[in-house]
Parts: sequence; structure tokens; C-alpha cells
Amino acid sequence: MSLFNGVISISAVYTLLFVVFGVLVAGYALGRITIKGVCLGDAGVFIMALVAGALLFGVNEADQLLFTAAAAPHDYADGFALVESLGLILFVTSVGYMAAPKFFGNFKKNFKSYVLLALTMVITGGLVSVGCICAGEWLGYGAATTEQDGFVAMIIGLMSGALTSTPAFSAAKATVAAKYTGLVSVGHGIAYIFGVVGAVLFVQLIPKLTKADMEAERAKLTARSDAQEKAPDRKRFEIDHLGFAGFALAAVLGTLIGQIRIPLTSAGLSGTCFSLTTTGGCLLASLVLGHFGRIGRVAILPPAGTLKRFRELGLVLFLVGAGIPGGAEFVACFDPVYFVYGVIMTTIPLVVGYLFAKYVLKLSLLNNLGAITGGRTSTPALGTLIRVAGTEDVAAAYAATYPVALVAIVLVSQFIIILF
Repeated sequence: MSLFNGVISISAVYTLLFVVFGVLVAGYALGRITIKGVCLGDAGVFIMALVAGALLFGVNEADQLLFTAAAAPHDYADGFALVESLGLILFVTSVGYMAAPKFFGNFKKNFKSYVLLALTMVITGGLVSVGCICAGEWLGYGAATTEQDGFVAMIIGLMSGALTSTPAFSAAKATVAAKYTGLVSVGHGIAYIFGVVGAVLFVQLIPKLTKADMEAERAKLTARSDAQEKAPDRKRFEIDHLGFAGFALAAVLGTLIGQIRIPLTSAGLSGTCFSLTTTGGCLLASLVLGHFGRIGRVAILPPAGTLKRFRELGLVLFLVGAGIPGGAEFVACFDPVYFVYGVIMTTIPLVVGYLFAKYVLKLSLLNNLGAITGGRTSTPALGTLIRVAGTEDVAAAYAATYPVALVAIVLVSQFIIILF
């Protein structure tokens, strides 16, 4: 029985909450372990979520996520999907509001650079995926399939996981033949793990390897666009002093925007469609609302303290909600060959994107890394970068490259499927 279908089992709800908070405690402890100045940070929560998923949960033939220690079987997939979605809404809406004051000035100044960087990273990921397909035809497809179409579906799933792109994952499942959709899911799950951890470590290692002066880098970042529109100096009406109402407004509008679907094929809404998803919709809504800061005399911009706490809570809830099902699926579907492909698809676009932004686009370090996290649509990497950078201003670069990457990843994955 599903956790949210039919009669809700109180014991199942308690089990879910117990696991979520238990993972948070263990994950934060793991994330504090520091080796030569590098730590997992919030990604420690993701690691512990994967471990909990692998040890405590299993996936049956009906793709139900079952708690192995429970006497009565319950499908926890919907429960953890809710935790993941709630976390994404909290995190992305907070990031949008924080980035809004400087976003439009920064975007106008660096528009071409952000577009080029996002396209470079996504196209690089696509070319690496094509290379993996060719290598598979030469070396052998691996354990999951012996058919080219099935292997292509697996590779596209790996690419969406390596670039941590849920829209590309959904679009790929809608495009491949019905019998191969499971392979897309398997590939996404295998590559997603290193896609998250690899990006988190990358944004920590680069400043250390380059021996960056973080104070100077923060100064470069904040100096790029300090000229803002000043709001009229008059008293504003606050619905609540913590800004929950304004935050909720952006979340509601963003969720509605994310449901808008644009057909990419002649089949209309029944075929492959593009949408900003809830993540992109909430980001867009909070950027616009945060830019104006008010509706008439009603203040809608939440205070910084509220946004910081929602951002952190949202990030760790997202990591738990995504990590536990991912850990269960990883154990069931793991193949070393596909994992290596996923590592390659994660690493090469990161390195190419960083070098392109540094030497060709001449972006400052933090602007570079912020744009890279957006070019990968990587929520956990942005959370880590904000901590490493010591400023929320890096979120503006993330927000600028995110929409371009979102569209590009979907289109590239579609093109590879059509090509092969």
C-alpha cells in the first residue's frame, strides 16, 4: 500500500520522519569531517541518505520502495518524493530571492558569457555521451542490455544523472521506446550519485588548488553590479515580520509556472514537452518578485535570516529525499562499467567549463564556479559554493546560467536519441 494512497498508515509516516531526521543527524556529523581543508559539508547528508537507502530500503519488481525492517510493506516512494520536492521549493525560492537584487544587472553585463558557458558545458556532456556510445559499441554494452537502442537509453540516463538534470531525465523517458524507459532510470540513478558528489568536491577543490584569495574574489564578485534601483522611501506594509507570506507567494506562482508545458514535437502535449518544472518556475518567480520587493505598498521580500534558514533546510531535505531512493536503486542496478561512464560524463564538462570560463570568458573565480553550478543545474553544488565563497552573491551566476542549461540539456538528450 502506498504511503499516500488509500488509508495513510501512521506507523509508516513515523518511520519516514524517523529516517529523515536520523539521516540529517548522521549526515551533518559526516559532513563536518575535514581532510586538508576539504569536507563534504551538506553532501555528507546525501552520502548518509545513500547509505540508509542501501541498507534499509529495497526496490521490488513493481518499482515500490519498501522499508526492509517493517513487518507490513508500504511503498515509501511518494513520501520521499514529497520530501525532495519540498526541499527543492524551499531551496530554489530562497536562492532566487537572495540573488534577485543583483541578478538583472549581473545578467545584463555577462549575458553572453553565461549563455556560452552553459552551452559549452552541455554540448561537452553531449559529445562525451556520444563518445561513450561509440566506446560501448566497440567494447561491449555492459550487463544491462545487448541492444544499441537500449544502450543509448542507458547512456542518456547516465548523462542526465551526471549533469543532475531531472528535466532531461523526464524528456528522455518520454522519447525512448517504452521498453527502454527502465534503462533510462537505471542510468540516471547510477550517474546521479557521483554527479552530486563530484560537483560538490569540485567547487571546494578549485579555490584550494588555485590558492585563491577568497576575500579578493568576493570583492570582485560584489563589485560587478552594485548599482540598484532604489525603492521609494515610504513605509511598507508587512503581512508577517518573518516574510513567510512573500515566500509562499513565490512558491505558489513558481509551482504554477513550472506546470506550463511547451510541446517539442508535432504530437503536441501528448508527445515530448519542455517545462521549467517546479524548480525553474520557483527560481523565476522569486527572481522577479525579489527584484521589485513589493506589490504596491505590500512588502514581499523575506528578510535575509528567513531565506538563509529556508535555503539550508531545503537543501538537506532535497538531499535526503533524493538520496534514499537513489541508494536503494543503486544497489539493485549498479554496474561498474556504467558508473565509470557516469564519472567521465561528470568530470569532463566540469573541467572544460571551468577552463573555458577562466581563459576564454575571463570570468572571476566565484562568478565562474557559480555559473558552472547553474550550467549543471546542480542544487547541492550551489549550496556548497555559497558556504565556500562566504557570500550568497554567487547565486546570481547560478540563476543566470540555470535556464539556458535547463533547455540545452533537454534538447541535446533529444538530439542524441534521434541521432542513434
